[in-house]
Amino acid sequence: MGVTKQLSNDLKTKIVHHHGLGEGYRKLSQRFKLSVSTVRNILRKWKTTGSVQVKARSGRPRKISDRQKRRMVRTVRVNPQTSTKDLQHHLAADGVTVHRSTIRRTLHKEMLYARVMQRKPFLRPQHKQSRLRYAQAHLDKPASFWNKVLWTDETKIELFGHNKGRYAWRKKNTAFQEKHLLPTVKYGGGSIMLWGCVASAGTGNLVKVEGRMDSTQYQQILETNVQESVTKLKLRRGWIFQQDNDPKHCSKSTKAFMQRNKYNVLEWPSQSPDLNIIENLWCELKRAVHARKPSNLNELEMFCKEEWSKIPSTTIQTLIGTYRKRLEAGISAKGGSTKY
Repeated sequence: MGVTKQLSNDLKTKIVHHHGLGEGYRKLSQRFKLSVSTVRNILRKWKTTGSVQVKARSGRPRKISDRQKRRMVRTVRVNPQTSTKDLQHHLAADGVTVHRSTIRRTLHKEMLYARVMQRKPFLRPQHKQSRLRYAQAHLDKPASFWNKVLWTDETKIELFGHNKGRYAWRKKNTAFQEKHLLPTVKYGGGSIMLWGCVASAGTGNLVKVEGRMDSTQYQQILETNVQESVTKLKLRRGWIFQQDNDPKHCSKSTKAFMQRNKYNVLEWPSQSPDLNIIENLWCELKRAVHARKPSNLNELEMFCKEEWSKIPSTTIQTLIGTYRKRLEAGISAKGGSTKY
């Protein structure tokens, strides 16, 4: 179609004239040394509009050619972290000067949008293999199996940490009005580390970790809280203990402690927070706690325990009920990261 537009109107008129005398596409292409498709396009336009003239297009001509657009698309697909500034420099090397907003609009038309990259644990090949094995081995486990699991994990909660990335609607030149400011404190105002557990019946104990947790303190937390939570959550004989592969969880002394107490430990793949349903509950907890705006670490701990106890068992049961989808996603990703 691009070749057709460059032909003179006189030549196009001659093509139409000879076609009217009975000459077909192939003979016309030989006579005027054009491709059959070019002849066909000229005659199609004439039959449709009654004219062979190319009408002037409205608006300013595009600065980025189709070829340059294809190259831009190929560049960002190969390297998604390419910036619009980088693409701007590539176009400048071709003598094309455009604003970065023009580049963004061009990529948007190709359904490519810049989005914040999701943070996920770094997965080595051996991590992916173990994650895939776990998903395949547990894919067809019945609901009764997952209802026996006591899920455990630790998390850190900062006093003011949840304010990061918050937005406020405001007018121009009002950025420094107090209602538009987020108060900051050095080091987030402090933080606490929590250990918690859940099962299908609801939330178990939630305890604050004192100082830096080592194997000894971890075992003390388990001794004080696990059996109490198992009883509270009415887990029957044969219940399963879940934990990640943190070094203090897998130390010789911790393994010996679990053997003495006859823990049935769920084999767990490393670097797999997306397979632990409790991670979703941490997010809910942090949102609820920071909505209450604790002013000190004592309030932070108190609010955490109160909000933890409020999490409905139906929320946990929904997470467990859809666990198969997590495993299917892991298998589809061949052990790679998933949306969970």
